[in-house]
Amino acid sequence: MVSAARDEIRAAVAARYAGLARAAQAGQAITDGDPAAGCSAPGYPDASGLPEAAVRASLGCGNPVAVADLRPGETVLDLGSGGGIDVLLSARRVGPGGKAYGLDMTEEMLDLARANARAAGAENAEFLRGQIEAIPLPDGSVDVIISNCVINLSTDKSAVLAEMFRVLVPGGRIGVSDVVAADNLSPADRAAAGSYVGCIAGALSRAEYLDGLTAAGFAGASVTFTAEAAPGMHSAIIRAVKPAAA
Repeated sequence: MVSAARDEIRAAVAARYAGLARAAQAGQAITDGDPAAGCSAPGYPDASGLPEAAVRASLGCGNPVAVADLRPGETVLDLGSGGGIDVLLSARRVGPGGKAYGLDMTEEMLDLARANARAAGAENAEFLRGQIEAIPLPDGSVDVIISNCVINLSTDKSAVLAEMFRVLVPGGRIGVSDVVAADNLSPADRAAAGSYVGCIAGALSRAEYLDGLTAAGFAGASVTFTAEAAPGMHSAIIRAVKPAAA
């Protein structure tokens, strides 16, 4: 993909999610099945007590916090943290001895997430501005990486996977929810099924995801389909581990 096309898609994604953040701050529901709103999470059974604005802005296609099996004291990073629901849930799981980072490229989503963290009293949550293709954290600084229907929106997924590998500690793991295409769907088929901003056209196939994780250095990679989002397009759970140092 040429640079101009990447920049155009990134700008469209940023504009769309900035608008969703403003809608959530205004009290509007943005997870009621509007196909233009991106992915819509199936719900969080453990979201009680979280700020209403965080739940309203819970765009996603799964519950990566549960997938990642977070443990007390761990440091976790959420790629494309949006309104912050997965970061706040992660902060609860890792406890005061742990840390939960959220990374997002839109100032509006970061403002919403930081307000939600203050309302939730989540002192071990921190939100960073940046691109998931260039994570603003040091090498080997994170135990777990989660993400919820965001990697499909990137225009340089190999860079995302390489960055994930870089910032993880040896033995660190990923637990990601994302939209993934069946292997028989070509990029043209995916583009015909839905828009890039709507989490469809930019999705990797299952084989592409597995190959990309392996190329980045991960081991034990798996992609498990959980529900069909569109014909041949599936909500999926992606897991992998950064090999421990010898």
